[in-house]
Amino acid sequence: MASAKDIVVKPINAQAANKVIKQLHYSGKVVPNSQLHLGVFLNDKLEGVMQFGPPINKKGTINIVADTKWNSMIELNRMAFSDRLPRNSESRAMSVAFKIIKRHYPHIEWVVSFSDATQCGDGTIYRAAGFVLTDIRQSDALRKNPKTGEVMHVIQAHHKMISKEFRTWEPTEGYQLRYVYFINKAAKDRLAVPIIPFAKIDEIGAGMYKGEKRDK
Repeated sequence: MASAKDIVVKPINAQAANKVIKQLHYSGKVVPNSQLHLGVFLNDKLEGVMQFGPPINKKGTINIVADTKWNSMIELNRMAFSDRLPRNSESRAMSVAFKIIKRHYPHIEWVVSFSDATQCGDGTIYRAAGFVLTDIRQSDALRKNPKTGEVMHVIQAHHKMISKEFRTWEPTEGYQLRYVYFINKAAKDRLAVPIIPFAKIDEIGAGMYKGEKRDK
């Protein structure tokens, strides 16, 4: 039986990565500004993808860590794995990915990722991979188009110039959680926001899985 140690993580092209994201990610959508695409292979078959790039709202994110240069952080903005991958593949794949980034992009000090519990989960895989939790907030940034059922983010609506219409759509209920991983461990000393204990997720009822409340 295969284990997480059997997976191989390596760069792939955007076309191959986007195809997997559209098939496996809960949103079915890619992030157009993704720059680094890493494939997760098992027995030479592409079974997962991680995509990294600048955050959509970089100005509002970069100051999480003080004195961060414009090119010193990146977002893990899409991750999707097939059910054929072994248990713990997510944390193993992220560990390898961060080693690749550290080796080839040494100017990148930290990685941010957002867990949208209203659509997916509260970030169990990030906690297992060594991220710290830096924000929990009730989210109305995602709303559902009543005509198509499509879920859209407020920033995406702004770019499509439909913000006024977007505000009339029903918001998804739940929380968004922000996680940070320090590739450069010394950068953690510059974290400008408090680290939130993971126990706080259940304390405030923010635990969710696939958009549904999770038992404590």
